[in-house]
Amino acid sequence: MTYRITLIPGDGIGPEISRATQRVIEATGVRIDWDVQEAGEAMIARYGEPLPPNVIDSIRRNKVAIKGPITTPVGKGFRSVNVGLRKALDLYSNVRPCKTRPGVRSRYDNIDLVVVRENTEDLYAGIEFPQGRAEVAALIEWIAQRTGATIREDSAISIKPISITGSRRIVEFAFKYAEDNNRRKVTAVHKANIMKATDGLFLQVAEQVAAEHPGIQFENVIVDNMCMQLVQRPELYDVLVLSNLYGDIVSDLCAGLVGGLGVAPGANFGTEVALFEPIHGSAPKYAGQDKANPMAMMYSAVMMLHWINEHEAADKLERALDQTIAEGVNVTYDLKQNRDDPSAKRTSEVAEALVKKIESM
Repeated sequence: MTYRITLIPGDGIGPEISRATQRVIEATGVRIDWDVQEAGEAMIARYGEPLPPNVIDSIRRNKVAIKGPITTPVGKGFRSVNVGLRKALDLYSNVRPCKTRPGVRSRYDNIDLVVVRENTEDLYAGIEFPQGRAEVAALIEWIAQRTGATIREDSAISIKPISITGSRRIVEFAFKYAEDNNRRKVTAVHKANIMKATDGLFLQVAEQVAAEHPGIQFENVIVDNMCMQLVQRPELYDVLVLSNLYGDIVSDLCAGLVGGLGVAPGANFGTEVALFEPIHGSAPKYAGQDKANPMAMMYSAVMMLHWINEHEAADKLERALDQTIAEGVNVTYDLKQNRDDPSAKRTSEVAEALVKKIESM
């Protein structure tokens, strides 16, 4: 069987790690007809936007996609392509496994937890009012009239929508994930003690869903306490479910617990499509140098292979990655004990070594 899968190489280091990932996927024996689509800043000159409609059409048509990192300007410029993809395709669930792997420097052992993050609501919904515009002044006045709250006139404003619908489907996803993957506990993370309307609603819905899944333990933890608990006792947690902003922050914290973003995979799920991607950024200063670590995207490919029910190939690729990291020979500079180690391998050399290992299995 041949699978038609959308590949978005991305920019910065994206094209290099995407090529490396293609090679190791193909080495597993799974046949894929790659539908390559471009997105990012370079597309603005050609299409007038960083996320052309043909990219969305391709993913809708193929149902499965994998992408490299794409640069997002900080504080200015175009809106995140990642956010655009999630909204256009209603990829409401972001899943980020965080697992310690022998050979990766970490202060912890035996961490194996999963962050399930709501992807479409909260402060990342993109409902913003820039400082200095007339509509901001009108909004400030409207809020003052109805609530008595005083907002400084030179403020910018972001809106934080949290719905019953969005909360219920992400918590249900987390419980189903736990049940399907033999997980023991789901922890809802929130700030309902302060944001009683929005986070309070999220927590209320989480408690309702938990009651429908008595076979899985449930607890709720305030987000700031959660960050402290993860640093002190990460072994207490299993599946975490969070709204968008908290999920983004906590998932990076969890990645740090297990060695960093270089080995941290990610996936985004909707009702009809799935998009797989590494968590790390595009690192444009390293573009074209053939030195970036491709393993986070490769671990994302493991998730993708499981999603298309190619479990044997997925397990083979994961074993090859784990063994290569544990051996510490055919890895990039960031996985060496000394980052200046001259024996560090290039991106393409890591792919070559993995292909040989997979083919020998």
